Amino acid sequence: MFKKILIANRGEIACRVMRTAKRMGIATVAVYSDADARSPHVLMADEAVRLGPAPAADSYLRADLILLAARETGADAIHPGYGFLSERESFARACADAGIAFVGPPPNAIAAMGDKIESKKLAKAAGVNVVPGFLGEIADTDAAIKIAGDIGYPVMMKASAGGGGKGMRLAYSEQDVRDGFDATKREGLASFGDDRVFIEKFIESPRHIEIQVLGDQHGNIVYLGERECSIQRRHQKVVEEAPSPFVTPDMRRKMGEQAVALARAVGYYSAGTVELIVSGADTSGEGFYFLEMNTRLQVEHPVTEAITGLDLVEQMIRVAAGEKLAFGQDEVKLSGWAIENRVYAEDPYRGFLPSTGRLVRYRPPASRGTDYTHPFEATGHEAYTRVDDGVREGGEVSMFYDPMIAKLVTWAPTRDAAADLQVAALDRFEIDGLGHNIDFLSALMQHPRFRSGALTTGFIAEAFSEGFAGADTPPELTRKLAALAVLLDLAHASRAATIDGQLGNRVGLPRERVALIGGERFAIVADDYDGGTLVDCGDGHPPLDIVGRWRPGQPLFAARIDDAPLTVRVRRTRSGWRLTARGASHDVRVWPPHVAALSRHMIEKIPPDLSKFLLCPMPGLLTALHVAPGDAVEAGQPLAVVEAMKMENILRAERAGVVKAANFEPGDSLGVDAAILEFE
Repeated sequence: MFKKILIANRGEIACRVMRTAKRMGIATVAVYSDADARSPHVLMADEAVRLGPAPAADSYLRADLILLAARETGADAIHPGYGFLSERESFARACADAGIAFVGPPPNAIAAMGDKIESKKLAKAAGVNVVPGFLGEIADTDAAIKIAGDIGYPVMMKASAGGGGKGMRLAYSEQDVRDGFDATKREGLASFGDDRVFIEKFIESPRHIEIQVLGDQHGNIVYLGERECSIQRRHQKVVEEAPSPFVTPDMRRKMGEQAVALARAVGYYSAGTVELIVSGADTSGEGFYFLEMNTRLQVEHPVTEAITGLDLVEQMIRVAAGEKLAFGQDEVKLSGWAIENRVYAEDPYRGFLPSTGRLVRYRPPASRGTDYTHPFEATGHEAYTRVDDGVREGGEVSMFYDPMIAKLVTWAPTRDAAADLQVAALDRFEIDGLGHNIDFLSALMQHPRFRSGALTTGFIAEAFSEGFAGADTPPELTRKLAALAVLLDLAHASRAATIDGQLGNRVGLPRERVALIGGERFAIVADDYDGGTLVDCGDGHPPLDIVGRWRPGQPLFAARIDDAPLTVRVRRTRSGWRLTARGASHDVRVWPPHVAALSRHMIEKIPPDLSKFLLCPMPGLLTALHVAPGDAVEAGQPLAVVEAMKMENILRAERAGVVKAANFEPGDSLGVDAAILEFE
């Protein structure tokens, strides 16, 4: 077994690999850029080596620097994590030449599967179902238009070396190809150093399902069930689960056997994932097609670990050390249900724009129950929550890397129970200082269509076609939030009444309040009893029995209401409280009855009119400005392009108008809400 492993990656996956390595008694080495000098993965490692400046091209993508760090620290193995370098054949070969084990597949398999065009040819030859399309190189836009027409719309344009949702465009018409082909080439070149693009038929009502494979260097290969990854935004996975609510046992066997056949055809070993596009309209079990094979560990690997009881990182390390798999296909058993949500630094209330900055507060829900001591014996274990992260309170989410903050994983015997655990854990997740998608994830977990399992890759666009404004709030939850806001207000008033040095005698505190929330008005009376409070909301329903104690200043209020748990995030406002729970924030105004009677005289502040400005929705680089002062524009016309997180974001006119002034030029760095253009 290895003595020391260098992890050639950053963030949560570096921490994830280190936890397993330490459990196995293997020393660890971290590498880092200047932006990550104080990151958790650096502090967790036994040794750490600086690579270079913040941009990945100058640090984490420098194979020469990583190999030098391995030699200097005496590391006898390198784990690539999710693969800043794991898809690069040359790096795996360089490791072999340096006498350092590469914890991943052999170089020839990386090369074969790293090129999406060539991998589809190999898959077809191995008897794997493939999507109809054009696998050759495409010279220019005119050629792309002809090919797309021959295949039949809709089609998907993809960068050959792409991944992570980058370098992909969906085209429903010739104009879509004309608008998107060059942008796809540019994203491929900028992100992967390869501007080749291929085009394939877009499967309508598609589901994205992937098969986890694992092989050793002795010819043994197994598949570990499937993961449903259909809930995506801009082709970036948001929610993953295992198993899939769509896949039958027979379908699982067929997909798994084809995945193993492909892995065997390229001499694959280590962990890998065969990604499939599946027709949700085809119930025959035959409508699945090969997309690509990821020759590395996937972000969503924890859900497979949860339903199998295996530690995939440990298996990769053992395979790289030359050990045989300790089990065969017949021993692989799937138990229970696991769901993973990706917590991103992005603002769903502003079109999911990236959000960077400091984590002023970061308190994830507690993790437990992930010791992997009983492979294939998860049945009967208690449901659990697991958080994989690589950030800490006070740290910064940088513009240079992926905006993922953490992965929230839950396991339970049933799918609904796992989803319920997600909702409860998201309510307990505390993040301040930057935008995040916790409310959105909670809304997904509660959505009736998600609960029914009727998923497609268009789920988010279809379920939230008008954008995201918070999860729907049932009347019973509104009533509970009003009651909790009153208890918060009473606790706050009680604290104020006990401050020393006040003039006069201590006054009694009335237990009546009026709460206004979402246009509803509740006349509330709270009566304490030993161990709890009965709250009459004055609406004819029985009083709520609330057990829980909150102290002023605490960011969470964890209560039991009629013996059902509910946790809310709490923030004081000028006239009440902002309570966040179950995927939405609610402003609750709380007043004594005599003050509430005067509320109709309170004037609402009207926000300023910003409709005459084109505001930058995220921090980024202005790469193009398509208009100048004096130009007339029409609704939907492209005005500017802002690059953020290596993605091009086209800003369009919301309405017709005339440009009055341009405040920035291409090449300028922009902050959030910077006024790029002003209109007359």
